[in-house]
Amino acid sequence: MPAANNPTPFPELPTKRPGFLASGLGIALFSSAVFGLSGSFAKSLLETGWSPGAAVTARLTGAALILAVPAVYALKGRWHQLRDNWLTIVLFGLIGVAACQLFYFNAVARLSVGVALLLEYLAPVIIVLWLWAASRRRPRMLTSGGTLLSLAGLVLVLDLTGAVKVDLVGVLWGMAAAVCLAAYFFITARENDTLPPIVLASGGLMTGAAVMWLAAATGLLPMAFSTANTTLGPWTTPWWVSLAGLVVLATVLAYTSGIVAARALGSKVASFVSLTEVLFAVLWAWLLLGELPGAIQLLGGVLIVGGVILVRLDELRAAAAGPLDGDAAGLPVSPLEHANDVEPVP
Repeated sequence: MPAANNPTPFPELPTKRPGFLASGLGIALFSSAVFGLSGSFAKSLLETGWSPGAAVTARLTGAALILAVPAVYALKGRWHQLRDNWLTIVLFGLIGVAACQLFYFNAVARLSVGVALLLEYLAPVIIVLWLWAASRRRPRMLTSGGTLLSLAGLVLVLDLTGAVKVDLVGVLWGMAAAVCLAAYFFITARENDTLPPIVLASGGLMTGAAVMWLAAATGLLPMAFSTANTTLGPWTTPWWVSLAGLVVLATVLAYTSGIVAARALGSKVASFVSLTEVLFAVLWAWLLLGELPGAIQLLGGVLIVGGVILVRLDELRAAAAGPLDGDAAGLPVSPLEHANDVEPVP
């Protein structure tokens, strides 16, 4: 019988799966790894005489200039998107970018990088407590357990009875950074399909940089720069190496890879993976600065991260139950559930 009447199907070729580093999960882990470098690069500059304000201003300015090009491309001439979303961009730049970074860098100047970042990551707990107070409704069981676990971890991280006393002013700076991060989630909680994430990131960085320069020009923000060499691990490098790492690796590359990962995995899964930033930050601080939190502080860090995971698991379960079931279970749906696919700058 002719082959045309009895066609033989071609065997299906195996689909080549992307390698781990090219997958969404691999990119998300890479994003967390480079985000975690920010504290180490910043502290290497602070130790040579840079002020926290100067380090933040240089970081925001450099990153804003680099991200401006892809942001303009993403707009594709739709400039009205900036006009329609100007308030979101300004609030994001003021609170989620400028204030959050300034407070975090002030905390890093007085605390170890790992402890400062752990304090900032108490933001989800602050959101839970705020929603509890605002709604007067007790959180769901899993959220309550996660909150208590994180608060217990905070006590261990502070190590109040330890031989080495934690700087109280540094702790207050770290908590202020956590409040700003919580505010960031509230600002970006509203779903916004009209503003590309990279435009929001670039606009926020530009706004933050403008505010920092204005504060410096009026004398409200001390600005001190230094051209002394910095120390990173066993290497002594020019100051611009740490600054370039802070701008290019810990901001531009971290942001862009974070956006790609969030689009590949979804904001919920990407937010879980972003928790590894704490682990990477501790690892980088150990390798580049010789810093390592004490055993009890590391245990506290595990409890804080575990508590945040429980809170976010509860968010996922509430979302799967549906709006009515989720609301009836306790708190209104948290901003963490609907945050844009743009990671905050730590």
